[in-house]
This record gives sequence, structure tokens and C-alpha cells, in this order.
Amino acid sequence: MNKVALITGGAKRIGRAIALHLAKNGWDLAIHYNSSKEAISELELELKAIYPNQRFASFKADLGAAEKASELVANVVERMGSIDLLINNASIFDSSLLKNSSNDLILHHTMVNYIAPFILMRDFANSTKQGLIVNLLDTRITKNKSDYLAYSLSKKALFELTKMAAFELAPAIRVNGISPGAVLPPEDKDDAYLDQLALKTPMKTPSGLLAILKSLDFILDNQDLTGQVIFCDGGEHLI
Repeated sequence: MNKVALITGGAKRIGRAIALHLAKNGWDLAIHYNSSKEAISELELELKAIYPNQRFASFKADLGAAEKASELVANVVERMGSIDLLINNASIFDSSLLKNSSNDLILHHTMVNYIAPFILMRDFANSTKQGLIVNLLDTRITKNKSDYLAYSLSKKALFELTKMAAFELAPAIRVNGISPGAVLPPEDKDDAYLDQLALKTPMKTPSGLLAILKSLDFILDNQDLTGQVIFCDGGEHLI
């Protein structure tokens, strides 16, 4: 039987690319979504048509609610039998400064971007004897810019959790992170927007989705790697 990966936020953008990549490499997938019902249905149909001998299932959960996040791993294990790989990809990304951050904005970013991954990592660790966790972080974890304060703080917290969990869960479970920069343009922007951002980085070109997928492959293949973060940001974290 194929190994099973649970990908949060797997219906669109980076999550979708990861799902297609893992399926191509023989993984069965449990794909989490919240509101992207049409996108997840299309992805599930596409995967089943291309890989009829693999298993693909979608799981709806609002990661902004602790009780829903706490049900996800159990629901996947019940349906898929096990989970070998957890990819915490789902996140929200809203601009906010310290002075204008509402209570709701702070709590929602913390819940979706940090507490939900914490819950899923805990439940995954308690449900498997051996496995791998990969957390999608952000190059902002190295900076102190406050234009996306609540988002950046939640990713900084997840970065620290990545290292602490790697220490606690070894050797049975490896825990690593991938920190992208500007990989995809916002939905209201085009590729020219990414090109302009990339000019400010040492490499001068957008990293793209392929950099994330290659980094994921490296983590999957390197059995000695834990507690590490790979920056896919064209060197932006050095600035």
C-alpha cells in the first residue's frame, strides 16, 4: 500500500502544486480544504483520472476553530488507515501593523497559522510510529518588519515549534520547514509583480514553485535531516 500524505490547504496555489507533485511520485493523498469546494473537487477528479490506482480523498475543516482542527487527523486515519507525512501548508496572510491589529485578526492568524499546525503535529505524533512533518514557513521569520505583523509572528512561532518538535520527536518523526519568499503573485497581481519583488533579492529572479518542490524532495529523501529550514527565497532572508 502507498504511503499517505495529509496536506492542509491543498486545493489551491502552493498546496495544489504539492499535491500534484506527491501524487506523481506515488503518494496517496488526504487533501484538506476549508472554503475551496469547487477547486478541491476539480483537483480530486483530476488526480483520480491520472492515477487510478492511488487513493485521493478530500477533508473539509475550518482550521480557525480548534475543535475542527482536532478532528482532522482522526478523520484522515479513519478513512485512509494511516498518515506517513504531514504538510502544514494552510495559512492566512493579512496586512496589519501593531497599532491597527484587531483582536480578531491576531487571534485568527495565530489559530490558523500556528495553533492548528500545533494541534495537527501533536495528533500526528500520537497516531504514527514513524513519519515526517514539513511546515511551510516564510522568509519573514528572519525579519522584524511589521507590515504583516500577525502573520509574521504566527510563522515565527511555527518556526520555533518546528525545531522544538524535531528535538522531541526524533528519531521516529523528522520535522523540517520550507521558507518561501514571493513564489506566486497575489490573486489581484500578475507575474510582473513577482519580477519586481525578485529584483530586490540577491538572486534577482522569482524562486517559483519548483524550488519548493525540489526542497520537499530533498527533505523526503534525506533521512538524516531534521530540525532544518530550507529557504526558497532567492536569498531574501540574507537581506
